[in-house]
Amino acid sequence: MRILHTSDWHLGRMLEGRSRIEEQVKFVDELCRIVEDEAVDLVLIAGDVFDTVNPPAIAEELFYEALNRLSAGGKRAVVAIAGNHDNPERLCAASPLAVRNGITLCGLPKEVLMPGLLAQPNQGKVVRVAAGQGWMELHIPSCSDPAIIAMLPYPSESRLNEVLSESLDEEILRQEYTKRVQQLFATFGKNFRPDAVNLGVSHLFVRGGMESESERPIQLGSAPTVEVEAMSFGAQYVALGHLHRAQAVKGALVPTRYSGSPLAYSFSETGYAKSVILVEGFPGQAVTTREIFLSAGYPLVKWQAKEGLTQVQGWLDEGKDLNAWIDLEVFVTSALNSQDIHTLRRQRERLVNIRPVFPEMEQIVAEARSKLPIDELFRKFYQDRTGGAEPEQELVSLFLALIDPDKHGGSNEENGGSLQGGAA
Repeated sequence: MRILHTSDWHLGRMLEGRSRIEEQVKFVDELCRIVEDEAVDLVLIAGDVFDTVNPPAIAEELFYEALNRLSAGGKRAVVAIAGNHDNPERLCAASPLAVRNGITLCGLPKEVLMPGLLAQPNQGKVVRVAAGQGWMELHIPSCSDPAIIAMLPYPSESRLNEVLSESLDEEILRQEYTKRVQQLFATFGKNFRPDAVNLGVSHLFVRGGMESESERPIQLGSAPTVEVEAMSFGAQYVALGHLHRAQAVKGALVPTRYSGSPLAYSFSETGYAKSVILVEGFPGQAVTTREIFLSAGYPLVKWQAKEGLTQVQGWLDEGKDLNAWIDLEVFVTSALNSQDIHTLRRQRERLVNIRPVFPEMEQIVAEARSKLPIDELFRKFYQDRTGGAEPEQELVSLFLALIDPDKHGGSNEENGGSLQGGAA
């Protein structure tokens, strides 16, 4: 069985007031080409289909068009769950029609699905032959083996309709939340069988994942991070949504991945490669995965013009980053006037931000940073990049030894091996 994992489309999202719908249309076109070229049997969309609970009509139209094309008239299975940005009821409004074409829309974390209405296997269409709370079994015409899928849409306390802990202590809340998510997955996973391809799909934040500004606030709706042990429930592959950087979940016993968003949605994602994940699975065997990189979206780049407006004009004249969204910092000694800004925007329509930087601003930032000890700066950097994980003291010591071996005690080898080994 060939499975394609994608998530976090955020249809209808804008960039500083600029529409991204043209890029999102191109992404859907590219995705449809990929599923045809790769002979995909099942598409998993792991939440945040839309950017808001009340998406614009053009975004909903694009989503339904995408479902129709991906399902190929019911020959290919498509499963989409709700993320924290989606309205669960609105996402699932078309379910009575969707299920007849091999499309499953799942909105709430304890939703009870019904078996297919039409159908018996071997009629040339995807058939949901069995289902229950949080799981279903699909027969896909192109596959000899069934797929059993455990589904956990965004599981906030409000959507679970549960109070998981009376305590406000972050550690206690995370432990209780992890325990509840683990219980739900374990319950859904009881329906897995050795003669099927067993899969999980959810929209949540596994602790230690690398986040970016475009998906914050990450704990919206009283849903804290989940420990990695909650992901061990018998699935051969777990498809996750929520984090916009494509990444594997560290410490998971089976392949557990975030596909990331198909487009860069903030300038914190500058330089990220965007992709979808192709998974190949057989009953009772370890799956193989392959990242397929996308080209539909315009890249987001940052320009830092330390030589002022003359340098910016030179870049514009040479056509630098012609097909990109640009965040510009320009170093100046006096304020930019409206004519300067108008001239720049007229030359490049995707010039999103224009921020002047004055010499005194650099001095203020440098002074603020200088007040923090270097080990504290490293800890803050590590926590920012790992979603709040605390670096081990051995790693901090290694970092300090690398930047100042005389002061912090010896060579790299004396402090626990190579940087690569310590960072891993």
